Amino acid sequence: MTTTIQLSDETKTLIGTFGTKEDTYDDIVKRLYNLAVKEQLREFLLSSENTITLEEARKRLAKRWPK
Repeated sequence: MTTTIQLSDETKTLIGTFGTKEDTYDDIVKRLYNLAVKEQLREFLLSSENTITLEEARKRLAKRWPK
């Protein structure tokens, strides 16, 4: 099953620059999607949000489980 989506001529042209003559727009959009998923995963894995330094982790460890 296929669907039709509306794009501006500019967007269609931009998407087309990511492909070759053999690629369909479906191929290009799937490739762009896969790249976007990988980028989101990379950003998630490399994010420093909600992290602490090793030094802080060691301090917390020492407090919680003193020798």
